[in-house]
Amino acid sequence: MASLSIHAVGPIDADAAWQRYVRLDEWASWAPQIRRVHADRRLLVPGLTGQVESVAGIRVPFRVEAVDDVRRTWSWRVRVGPVRMRLRHEVRAAEGGCRTDLAMTGPGLVLAAYAPLARLALRRLVRR
Repeated sequence: MASLSIHAVGPIDADAAWQRYVRLDEWASWAPQIRRVHADRRLLVPGLTGQVESVAGIRVPFRVEAVDDVRRTWSWRVRVGPVRMRLRHEVRAAEGGCRTDLAMTGPGLVLAAYAPLARLALRRLVRR
C-alpha cells in the first residue's frame, strides 16, 4: 500500500466548501469524474454506504468511515474489484478562502492514475 496527499486552495469560504462535501447531490457539480451518487441518504454521515457512478457508468461501492462537522473532516473507503482505497478529506479556512486536503492510501499505480482527477476535483471544490 502506498500513500499520496494532495491539496487545493481557493476563494470559497470553508463552510461553503464543506457543504459541497456534505451534500451528496453536489458532488457531480465539482468532481468531473462523478456522474451521480447512489445512496439511501443525501447527506454525508458515518456508516453511509452506496455507489459513486463515474461519467463512464462504472459504479464504485463506498462506505463512509467518519464525519466530523466541527473539524470539517471525513473519510471513506472505496473499492473496485480487488482494488481498495481509503481517502481522508479535510477543509479548513485559509487567508482569502479555504484549503482542502486529500490523503489517499491504496495501490501506488492506482493512486498515481487517480491523482490528476482528484486534483482537478479539489480545485473545482474550492472555486465559486
